[in-house]
Amino acid sequence: MGARACPRPMGRKRGPEAERRRPWLVRDMSASQARGAASDPGHGGCRRAWVELLAGRVKRQKLGPEGEQKVRESALRLLRGHLNLGDLVLEVEGPPGKQLCLNRLIDYDGPGAHIDLSSSLIGSALRDQAAQLGVPAAVLCSQVVASGLVRVCEADAVPPPKVLLTPDQRKKLSSLFEVAQNLLAQSMFSRLSFCQELWKVQNSLLLEAVWRLHVQNIVSLQELLESHADSQAVVAWLSRDLRLLCEQTEAPCQHADVARAMLADFVQMLVSRGFQKNADVRGTVDPERMSQVAVAVLERMLASALEALAAGIQEGSAAHKAVSCWFGVFSGHMYGSIISTESPKRFFCHTLTQILTHKPVLKVSDAVQMQREWSFARTPPLLSGLYRRLFVVLSPEELVGHLHEALETQEVNWQHVLSCVSTLVICLPDAQQLVDGWVSRLLTHAFESCDLDSMVLAFLVARQAALEGPAAFPSYAAWFQATFGSARGFHGSSKKALVFLFKFLSDLVPFEAPRYLQVHILHPPLVPSKYRSLLTDYVALARTRLADLKVSVENMGLYEDLSSAGDVTEPRCQAAQDVEKAIMVFEHTGKIPAAVLEASIFRRSYYLSHFLPALLTPRVVSTRRRERGAGSAESGVPAGVSPKSCLPSQLPRIPDSRAALIESLRRADKIPPSLYSTYRQACSTVGEKKPEDAASQREVEPSCKEEPLGLLTTALRELRASVTDPTQRDALLAQMAVISEQLRSALGLGEDDSDFEGAPVQLSVRSPKLQPWEQRVVDLLLTSFCQNLMAASSVAPPDRQGPWAAHFVRTLCRRRLLPALLSRLCQLLHHQGPSLSASHVVGLAALAVHLGESRSALPEVHVGPPTPARGLPVPELFDILLPCRTQESSALCLKFCTAAISYSLCKFSSQSRDMSYSCLSPGLIKKFQFMVFRWFSEARDPPSWEDPASSPWRPLCLPSVDWQRAALCLWKQRTLRELLKQEGLHLTYRDWLQLELEIQPEVDSLSDTERQDFHQWAIHQHFLPAPSATGGCDGDLEVACATLVDVLMDFCQSSRSYGHSENSDLVLGGCTGNRDIFSRLQEMAAGLEQGPARLGHAAPRGHFLFGVFCRRLQALARGWDVASRLQRQQELLMCKRILLGLPPSVLVGSPRLEQLAAPDCDDFFHLVNSELRNFSHDGALTHDITAHFFRGLLNACLRSRDPSLAADLTLTACQTQCPLLLTSALLWWPHLEPELHRRWRRCSQSPLPAELRRLQEARHFAGSVLSPLAAPPTPGPAWLCAAALHFMIRQAGKESIRRELGQLDGQGEEAAGSLKPLDVCAEVLGCLQRKRISWLPLFQLTETDAGLGRTLLRLAPDHQVRLLPVAFYSLLSYFDEDALLQEDAFLHVAVNMYLKLVGLFVAGETGAVWTLAHSGDLQAQGDPVSLITNARLFLLQSIPRCPKRSFSDVAELLGASADCDPEVRAALLSRQQAMLDPDLYQEPRLF
Repeated sequence: MGARACPRPMGRKRGPEAERRRPWLVRDMSASQARGAASDPGHGGCRRAWVELLAGRVKRQKLGPEGEQKVRESALRLLRGHLNLGDLVLEVEGPPGKQLCLNRLIDYDGPGAHIDLSSSLIGSALRDQAAQLGVPAAVLCSQVVASGLVRVCEADAVPPPKVLLTPDQRKKLSSLFEVAQNLLAQSMFSRLSFCQELWKVQNSLLLEAVWRLHVQNIVSLQELLESHADSQAVVAWLSRDLRLLCEQTEAPCQHADVARAMLADFVQMLVSRGFQKNADVRGTVDPERMSQVAVAVLERMLASALEALAAGIQEGSAAHKAVSCWFGVFSGHMYGSIISTESPKRFFCHTLTQILTHKPVLKVSDAVQMQREWSFARTPPLLSGLYRRLFVVLSPEELVGHLHEALETQEVNWQHVLSCVSTLVICLPDAQQLVDGWVSRLLTHAFESCDLDSMVLAFLVARQAALEGPAAFPSYAAWFQATFGSARGFHGSSKKALVFLFKFLSDLVPFEAPRYLQVHILHPPLVPSKYRSLLTDYVALARTRLADLKVSVENMGLYEDLSSAGDVTEPRCQAAQDVEKAIMVFEHTGKIPAAVLEASIFRRSYYLSHFLPALLTPRVVSTRRRERGAGSAESGVPAGVSPKSCLPSQLPRIPDSRAALIESLRRADKIPPSLYSTYRQACSTVGEKKPEDAASQREVEPSCKEEPLGLLTTALRELRASVTDPTQRDALLAQMAVISEQLRSALGLGEDDSDFEGAPVQLSVRSPKLQPWEQRVVDLLLTSFCQNLMAASSVAPPDRQGPWAAHFVRTLCRRRLLPALLSRLCQLLHHQGPSLSASHVVGLAALAVHLGESRSALPEVHVGPPTPARGLPVPELFDILLPCRTQESSALCLKFCTAAISYSLCKFSSQSRDMSYSCLSPGLIKKFQFMVFRWFSEARDPPSWEDPASSPWRPLCLPSVDWQRAALCLWKQRTLRELLKQEGLHLTYRDWLQLELEIQPEVDSLSDTERQDFHQWAIHQHFLPAPSATGGCDGDLEVACATLVDVLMDFCQSSRSYGHSENSDLVLGGCTGNRDIFSRLQEMAAGLEQGPARLGHAAPRGHFLFGVFCRRLQALARGWDVASRLQRQQELLMCKRILLGLPPSVLVGSPRLEQLAAPDCDDFFHLVNSELRNFSHDGALTHDITAHFFRGLLNACLRSRDPSLAADLTLTACQTQCPLLLTSALLWWPHLEPELHRRWRRCSQSPLPAELRRLQEARHFAGSVLSPLAAPPTPGPAWLCAAALHFMIRQAGKESIRRELGQLDGQGEEAAGSLKPLDVCAEVLGCLQRKRISWLPLFQLTETDAGLGRTLLRLAPDHQVRLLPVAFYSLLSYFDEDALLQEDAFLHVAVNMYLKLVGLFVAGETGAVWTLAHSGDLQAQGDPVSLITNARLFLLQSIPRCPKRSFSDVAELLGASADCDPEVRAALLSRQQAMLDPDLYQEPRLF
């Protein structure tokens, strides 16, 4: 029995349910059997089957084997070409139970159909039909499946064009593809025949059906495309359907995922086949042909997209969606399944070449004129986005090389080339160096071979890059000057190069924008003098062209930026901006700006016609002071608005900066008198004219800017969509460029706001000023930044938010906008900080981080009072804006530091720690540590590490921020601990002291007890035991005290200029926060006093405080000018106050009990002699320091074994080492004596020490001299009695001391040394002269003198010693010249005093010394010049009259006067020669 002879056995009948469960194919076969039975002729039917008809025909016509074969082949060709296979299958009757109905096979969608289907049964049926037809089974099966596929594609009622299937079509195709897969498994399916059948009806094919054939592995896309004989038809069909697919991919539908998958598979296939280096040769056609088809399809798709962009498609249109979708295929993830990475790279290079060479219709001259319109901001976002995707695969060097190759070898589309350059400059971080190198190579080649193409390309590329601002590339003016403005330029090699350059520039003149011509004129190339004619010819040509364009170089603004290629600003508008800039410069410098002075001379036309009228805008004369804050404090004219369009502002009663500048110009004769009088008259009369529409004008004025502000608001709103949607981040840079353009329009800045030109930003912390319109714009930008940051943080952490924040901040960092931004930040943080919300604090902190990221491109900030007048980097500005003085300011500082550090650590988590370090100011990091230690006691314990996975940024993104939790979370981060290990970031003991001194105790967050506990912990537990390498003290309490004193003095010095109280006092508490810190110093100093003695036999020498004082005083500049003296005097005042606040034992070291030695006072003696002496008054120190010393002296002596001896030894040493202390004691003796007696008697019953009694006796002697009684004998030493007498006379207020001098017995010399007033000195010196005691030795005192001379020098300040020459020549008029000339020492003293007087004059110290002379009791006659002139005349007249013995040391005098006065030297030399050979100078005897 054969396979087909299996009759079904008879049995029980099947019910309806069983019949329904039978396979659909079996049911169809049963139906066929029924139809066959009905048509059987043996059963009475009359219909004959097709087989019988053929059989009868065969019987009637006998053919041979060859004829039969020919007939069979002809029949097959006929059937395959013209018959409907479905109808043919329906006509053919097979054996019972095996006839197939294809329509029901496709349409059936009952459950379980695919499970019970018998694959062998389907193949058997089709094989039988093929055998009956006499065709191969594989061909028949392919035709059957193709016919079914076409019917499915045509089943949808939606009219073409379309490329996607409906859900019902997908379901039917699924059944058909399963049958096809079964046929493939049985080798009964011909892919070639199938493809050929499909191409016959290609217009009916849907692209998704073709794609599903590929996905189901029935026929691959490559096989289908290769099977078509006409390549152009394939390219046209596939390109058309791919465009439709792109449109439907971007359309909102439920099958978008299917469309994207289809597009990805098609693109991958085309790229792999079109750009694979080793083509797959397994195809049925030529691999080269397939590669050409793939490349042609990709090229046609790109060309259609570029043409659509050029036609100006509207956003949201079908064409726009198609272009956007196709450009999206250039994303890198699209090619992940391609094994070879070279294919996508070659595809991207080919695409870039096609873009650059697409329809090159523009000429170079067109590019020169139009390139401004092709900047990044004006490039269609779709095209710039495509560039960015191409840049991802290609390295920067490859991009530049590819650009250069395309420009050298092909005609290019200049718009695409230059927009590509702009995108490259904006998007690549190292683009500036690459472009600069490329331009340099082009210029080198151009000048070497006189290649005009390279020259044109270099200028076009440089100008295009300069359009993107200095953050991306130097301005054109800077580039042109740097390239051609020096002898090392490319043009400096030969005359040929010069001629080539100027020929090129001259050829460009007809097409140049006015800006570029102005650059070439004002910054011309450096040309040797012999070739100067080349430059002058070009300048003349350029000026002629500017005249034709009605642009004048003379009418350019003073501060007009030549870097932009924008339209030239009208002189009237530019003048208003120049006035604002000039006022700002004048306000900060106090001088007329140099640009204004230069314009008044060299550009007088613009100065008189535009600048002065804008400056002299009439203002209403006001009787009350103008209020601050409303608009510009200097000008009533907003930037960019014509003065004529504004109402006259009020003229303040107290001149503001504008009025002061006008007055300075008037005094410098820079304002014509007629123009100034007109201005004053207009100011007086304009107030009388009250325009009725004044209010309306005030409201209309800002309305001209409302539209740009609205556009800026819209652009910022669109930015938020790009920030929060990860799929739109590719459009971020384009959106930022749009914001930049709208920002320029809103502020009326044109394109001249991008170059800082190295000028620092001037900022006043106390009263930051910005115009109302600037404040509106800055507030809008800051609000947008904060909102965008919070919105982006709700979607992703900072490290996954992309570069939007950095680009946003870079947009804010412009020359005209940055000062307004920093001023607004100063207002918000320094003045309104407590009112800021959490989102504001977080946003501004992130802004500060990105400002730090751009610190290298930002200028320094010169911060006015109350901060130091030095340039600060922008990140360090926030240290000043965030003080920690009060509870509110400390809370703001903690919040800001927490947010800034958290953001920095999260934003740059994948980068090196140096990045976080560079973006943050070390001061902010230290303030965070300070506030955490201060506020959170748990932070003072060793840290417990937080979970590394926890982000410190997460707590800051919550709706209500718990700042304490956020700060502690950050504190426990291991990344923060690693950051704090960096040098300069760890909080040191010195840093802690500086910050703690700023705290104001009365408004501190800590109570007095809590603050004291915190101080004790910080000093004794944290910083004192810490090693010095980490900012500690190595356990040395003396080091801790010395550091505290140093910081305390720094703080007190700076507090006077930092806005603290004018009456601030170190000890009394005027300086904020210093009282508690000084108490800690007192505690530590007491601890040092009570500590164990040092090892060794010698007593400790000196005190650490004097080392601190000496080091600080040595660092100060020495000089006699007022500033230097005041600075040193202020420093000494701080030293004295610290000494007075510490125990008196600091001044006097205690002697060892076992030693009979004087207390150690050397350090204090040195301080008095070297510093305090120069600021003593009338030969004495102040009472406070004098009393403090004697208290310390008695305390130290009373602890020694012999108190009286110790005191006597110390005071005896004072007579030679520090006599100023003794004279001070004499002055203050009435106040000192009671306290000294009380202290001495408290510990000793013996009388006062002998040296103290000697002071008492000197005081009594002076009192007796002034009494009517006879003077008692003078106790020794005499100079001490003289000093006591001097003080008594000064206190008595006597004008003449002749009677008192007459009572002195031989002690006049000593007394004269202490009497300083000129008249009194004359009386004293006259008394000495009458007693035949020479007073000339008083003017020959030196430090080497023993005895009285050295003592007297240590009593007088240095500036008084320097006044001795003045005193000498001022006193000469009181004495007889002849008597003086007879003294042997007079000539030597007179010449010496003259030389010293001339030395003061030559050294430039005359003014300072003269001020000191007139401020004291010495009233010199005349001015310095007249005194020197009189002294010189007196000396020249006296030299010939001096006796011979006066010239014994004339050699020394000649050597000293060699460089000072040649005439005096000649007189001395002549007199010396006369003494050596008197015969030469005797008159001859003639008779």
